Amino acid sequence: MFGYIKTDYPNLYVKDTVLYRSMYCGLCKSIGKCSGACARLALNYDLTFLSVLMHNLADKDIVIEKKRCIIHWFFGHPVAKTDNLSLRIGALNVILAYYKINDDIIDSKKGKIKRRFFAKGYKKAKGYEPVLDSIVKNNYAALRDYEKSKGNSIDIAADFFGTMIKEIVRDLLADNCTADIDNVAYCLGKWIYLIDALDDFDKDKKKKNYNVFHYAFADCENKSELMQKHKEEIEFIFGSVLSELCELSGKLNYKFNHDLLDNVFYKGLYKQTVSVMEGKKCKKTTKF
Repeated sequence: MFGYIKTDYPNLYVKDTVLYRSMYCGLCKSIGKCSGACARLALNYDLTFLSVLMHNLADKDIVIEKKRCIIHWFFGHPVAKTDNLSLRIGALNVILAYYKINDDIIDSKKGKIKRRFFAKGYKKAKGYEPVLDSIVKNNYAALRDYEKSKGNSIDIAADFFGTMIKEIVRDLLADNCTADIDNVAYCLGKWIYLIDALDDFDKDKKKKNYNVFHYAFADCENKSELMQKHKEEIEFIFGSVLSELCELSGKLNYKFNHDLLDNVFYKGLYKQTVSVMEGKKCKKTTKF
């Protein structure tokens, strides 16, 4: 369910490419510090984007250093220095990955070895951020209950994930959170849930896993048929969320330059949505 937030790389400024790469590597180091080296495998670009957004809105300056690591061992490369906020987001990254694995186990009965692998890192992350763990646990449980009821409301199904991201952002920003930030976080969470459901339509159909689009559009056997029969409805659903995100993100009180964030909100999410609608394979990484 994570890894869908991408930049529109061809239209990304060089300075923002360096910033995003630095934040990605910085988050990797933060995960290692709070949850151990093995937990670094949970690293993804959605949480990197969240880290960039939270640092900007919380007015937390990002210090970039040149460092080596096990992957970039020969030459130093830019890395965002670890701070308290990146440590918190690092712990959140591991917590979200762990509950995603649990969700996969419930759906397909696969992933128990992977869960065992991440168990130690998750335990450390939970100890570091018990409130964030509780937020993720409770919202996943509520979503699971709705899925068990085989609900067919796209808006209700996406609401649980939107609420989860909103509550996470509230906890991370505390007094710096505003109503506009709440709304952006909620819409972003809904988009993540919906794009994942659309992307997994065929896979979920084959494995008989819950997918809200299966029940909302029960006359379709695959995503190709879904897009042929209900293209306008699908475009309206995603268009509504994306247009609201663009409008709301323009109201945010950014503390620093926000070219990178604008690239994602105005171009990256739209480009990714079109790609998934067209049935292209989603590589949940950002090219650098």
